[in-house]
Amino acid sequence: MMRTLIVPFVIVLLFSFGAMTLMATAPVLEPTAREPVYATVRIKEVTPEAVQLKVHSQGTVMPSTESQLIPEVSGRITWMSPNLVAGGYFKAGDLLARVDDQDYRNTRDRAKATLGRAEAEQQHARFEYKRLQSLAERKLTSRSQLENALRALRVAEASLQDARVNYEQALQNVERTEIKAPFTGLVRMENVDIGQFISRGAAIATLYASDLVEVRLPIADRQLAFLNLPATLRGELPEALQPSVSLSTEYAGQKLTWQGKIVRTEAEIDISSRMVQLVARVPNDPQNAPLSVGLFVEAEIEGLSAENIVVLPRSAMRNNNQVLVVDEENKLRFRPIEPLRLYQDDVLIKDGLLSGDRVCISPLQTAVDGMIVNPVVDEA
Repeated sequence: MMRTLIVPFVIVLLFSFGAMTLMATAPVLEPTAREPVYATVRIKEVTPEAVQLKVHSQGTVMPSTESQLIPEVSGRITWMSPNLVAGGYFKAGDLLARVDDQDYRNTRDRAKATLGRAEAEQQHARFEYKRLQSLAERKLTSRSQLENALRALRVAEASLQDARVNYEQALQNVERTEIKAPFTGLVRMENVDIGQFISRGAAIATLYASDLVEVRLPIADRQLAFLNLPATLRGELPEALQPSVSLSTEYAGQKLTWQGKIVRTEAEIDISSRMVQLVARVPNDPQNAPLSVGLFVEAEIEGLSAENIVVLPRSAMRNNNQVLVVDEENKLRFRPIEPLRLYQDDVLIKDGLLSGDRVCISPLQTAVDGMIVNPVVDEA
């Protein structure tokens, strides 16, 4: 009985002693202040610089000159150049087609004979007038005979002039039986063949020049402020005011570029897009890849040069034209700025920032004025 009571008492005593020992030797935890963790942001130290503004557009290449090939005489086609086909290349003055000239040569010969007869009549009338004029001075002929001789001379001279004009016209008609290229270029379309009778004034082909091509580039009116163009100027631009333009495209797996000039602006504004049309002219240098008509190209137009401009990524922009500046104490401060334009992934700022300002370019979801941050300079 005694043993049953003593054993549990001893066990409880031992556990109590052990617990008191652990509590007496346990380390004392002292409270410490929690160090704040600041948000890490990327910053960029700004430096104002001169920036060459550019305006982008796109358009389709068109010929600078396009006209229809129209014969000036009627007749049957007896010969055609192998280049007088769609896509055929020709040079200025090349013979493209020939019209049967037999009738025109006959007309030329008759006109030549008529001219010879008129010259003989004019020479005879002149001789007769001079003879009667000499007799009239010696009172050997009447006044009426002299006046008749003068009238005959004037009629002969008029007939001679008419014969000369007819002969020149006949010569031109013979020359016009050879239809020649008015300029260097390509054939867009032809609708004639050998043996076909053509009429004067009826188009037999459509040609366009290949030495110069043009591209119509639509530009928003607000983008014109970045180009060195007078706001009221329409039509051909003076050479000193023609901005340079670079055209590029991907063709046959290669990137091709061409250089040209903006030569004129169109007077009308497109009613559907509200765009102003600028016209770029590009010479087709034979040593470079040709700028083919119908090709779609991207255009980069050289604009004004702006001074003291700060270039930042778009992510730096906040609402109400503000940016976040990190001050000397690494605190965020809202700074109002005046943007010049948004260009691709950048924003160009013309006022509001000074050289050396540290601008936050990280896209913070929540930013509070005076918030302390851990700034890291963006090497990119």
